[in-house]
Amino acid sequence: MLREVATTGVGLDNVYVQTLQRIREQKGGRSRLGMEVLMWVSHAERPLRIDELCHALAVDIQSTDLDPENIRPQDTVLGSCLGLAVVDAETSTVRLIHHTLQEYLSQSGIFPDAHKTLGQICLTYLNHKLVRGLPANITSGLGEMPFLKYSSLYWGMHVKMGLSDYSKSLALELLKRGGSHIYATLLAQHINSSHYCSLPHHLWPGLHCASYFGIDDVVAALIESEDCDINQGDCTGFTALTWAAQQGNEGVVRQLLARDGVNPDKPSNGGETPLRCASTNGHEGVVKLLLARNDVNPDKPSNNGGTPLWGASYSGHEGVVKLLLARSDVNPDKPSDDGRTPLWTASYSGHEGVVELLLSRNDVNPDNPSDDGRTPLWGASYNGHEGVVRLLLAQNNVNPDKPRNDGATPLWSASYSGYEGVVKLLLARNDVNPDKPNNKDETPLWSASYSGHEGVVRLLLARNNVNPDKPSDDGRTPLWNASYNGHEGVVKLLLARNDVNPDKPSNDGRTPLLCASRNEHEGVVKLLMERCQSPQAKQP
Repeated sequence: MLREVATTGVGLDNVYVQTLQRIREQKGGRSRLGMEVLMWVSHAERPLRIDELCHALAVDIQSTDLDPENIRPQDTVLGSCLGLAVVDAETSTVRLIHHTLQEYLSQSGIFPDAHKTLGQICLTYLNHKLVRGLPANITSGLGEMPFLKYSSLYWGMHVKMGLSDYSKSLALELLKRGGSHIYATLLAQHINSSHYCSLPHHLWPGLHCASYFGIDDVVAALIESEDCDINQGDCTGFTALTWAAQQGNEGVVRQLLARDGVNPDKPSNGGETPLRCASTNGHEGVVKLLLARNDVNPDKPSNNGGTPLWGASYSGHEGVVKLLLARSDVNPDKPSDDGRTPLWTASYSGHEGVVELLLSRNDVNPDNPSDDGRTPLWGASYNGHEGVVRLLLAQNNVNPDKPRNDGATPLWSASYSGYEGVVKLLLARNDVNPDKPNNKDETPLWSASYSGHEGVVRLLLARNNVNPDKPSDDGRTPLWNASYNGHEGVVKLLLARNDVNPDKPSNDGRTPLLCASRNEHEGVVKLLMERCQSPQAKQP
């Protein structure tokens, strides 16, 4: 009956009320177990596997170690919630029977202290003697401890949403161990393993972890400890302030900035300052706090040359871009080490709002290329950002036909990628050569034919100043490309032209028919056979 109702979605609220009442009326501890299952499944930070759930339910908050006898069989765990939670056959994770149950359990106030409870369970588990005794550098072979990874990665999220005096004491007990606890290694790998060195004890000082999660009260307690080094870096050079800034934890940032001796502009090993991290991630409140400091350089680049403005432009954070552009000590056109300016990276990523802000500045060159010759227009064209292309084409000092170092123009790149809208915008310009080849004599039509973009091929073939049979420097024509790759639609369009030689070989003697035959493109072979004067050319 429950599955029937869940499938149709009719009368679910009433069913949930009745089923929850039946769960509460169960005997022998099943009532509590059933409700705990629903609490975990509805409030976990990610779906739990059934083995993870069974171990989580076995944790006794008052115990210093896990009692194996508390780990209940999977059937018992699932049976206790009377069908409201099931194991997903595809993912092996536990889920609620219907999406409306998630809404019901979240809004009905059934579990008002869920995150406080889940945080305490995670911290209790991590403080168990067995877990504390694990070497910090063990990251595999932990199958007998399935709850270890979840508790390591998400305890802070639960505690932040439901802090209690008890969870605060548990957190401080855990954090005083710093990076010597295995949770620090697992959490560091989860965030981004490529950023971390191989020495676990350097990974996560307790203050860094609390700052990352944004647990204000725990941060305050750690700051007051005698051995707290407010400017200590982890093995990446990130300080606690940098982590708080990157995560947008304004309360922690305020606390750290209020401390005497704090360095608010200390860069990481990669040159990333707290302001750079906050800007890249779009945390306007944190950016304002940092910009209010006289000892913060708002234009300080990272090791690759990217400034805070560059990072905000790359990510498309208009609010942060406005804050930085309002500063007279920020260069709005400062390139990274490879020559990419803030406008370049915003154009490449398609952030129209940021592009408009940057183009409104007289000190921004809208046609400034990167080291490999790609202009902002080139990048926007390559990625099909029509809105950005329009904005750039409206600038008088933008060359719409400027090639990158290998000779490929914006039209070439848009044709290669198959963005018809961009191709139309560029072809509407009198100062764009629709047949301009790159350094290998590959034209826009050549690139569109190679990639099989029929719409672009039609647009280019409609131009009188496009040679439909122009070969590249290795003798491959647009028809050759399309035949080789089996693009029947493009082959039809090209064969419809009288000025296309269907039997024209490449420099190594291979004809379109030979290539199509060898690659077993039967449809293309048929089309070519109808026009080819030498059908025996299909033989290799």
